[in-house]
Amino acid sequence: MSNFTKWKRALLLAGKIAIGSSLAIYSAELLHLQFSSSAGIVTLLTLITTKKGTLKLSIARVITFFLAAGVASITFLQIQSEWLAYGLFVLLVAFISEMMGWRATISTNAVIGTHFLTNKDFSPDFFLNEFLLVAIGILFAFLLNMFQDIQGEKKHFSEKIHQLEQRMQGLIEEIAKYLSNEPTRKGIWRELTAVQTQLQNHMEEAYEYEGNTYSEDAAYYARYFEMRLNQCRILHNLQNEMQKIKAMPLQAEIVAEYIRYMNQHVTELNEPSLQLRCLDIFLQMKEQPLPVSRSEFESRAVLYHILMDLEEFLQEKQRFLEKEGKISA
Repeated sequence: MSNFTKWKRALLLAGKIAIGSSLAIYSAELLHLQFSSSAGIVTLLTLITTKKGTLKLSIARVITFFLAAGVASITFLQIQSEWLAYGLFVLLVAFISEMMGWRATISTNAVIGTHFLTNKDFSPDFFLNEFLLVAIGILFAFLLNMFQDIQGEKKHFSEKIHQLEQRMQGLIEEIAKYLSNEPTRKGIWRELTAVQTQLQNHMEEAYEYEGNTYSEDAAYYARYFEMRLNQCRILHNLQNEMQKIKAMPLQAEIVAEYIRYMNQHVTELNEPSLQLRCLDIFLQMKEQPLPVSRSEFESRAVLYHILMDLEEFLQEKQRFLEKEGKISA
């Protein structure tokens, strides 16, 4: 992710938190609610999730609010010591929330618990006061999370896909050079590892984007980067096979030529069925003279494994396009 994108995302999140929290507090004050600043805290704690996460968390906050209020009414009225009562309250609320898979609600309920502890008021009016604080905080978090730079995100991912494909094409070209006994760039395999790390980061961004939109194609980018990551792992296997070649046989040039042909089509929407059909170079290699030495035999066998890796590389893309509905299975 570029520094500009990081700054843009951070500024957008900070702005939403500041505006949402301020509006929540202002609204609570207009309603003359006690502890109005807590509405801003609820907004802040809810806004730090994705859009889908905000909706799920909001529902969880409402449900656990009633549970927390019930626990508070029991512990704070039965136990005189405030520190002991609050400790037991937090213990029960945290345990229940954890068991329900709603850990993120603990902080809000702990704040609400301090209000009940301070006032020792469990009347309907004060209960409504606390509920409105939570509801107002949730409302503004939900509204502010509706503002997402979706088009900007799509442009960002399109740029990353283009850059990624260029790097992968460069790596594959170096593999072809290696098989052709041409000089190759130093650190090519370290670069492959770097590309894999980059793909992991892109996948995290894509999952976050998926969580911030209800579009049907929201998961496309995550699945695309996952497909490319699987292809990079195949290239790593190919690397291991190439290192087993003791003396490069003549047939390696055939494989190198095919790799260069295949490399032209390492693009986002290319359908690789034609490249798969062109793997009949297996037959071309069979027409070559039989190996005359053990070393040549072993090297020829490694080339077959390399071709099998290339076939798996293309099939990975084929499966991706079939799942996305770009081509029929």
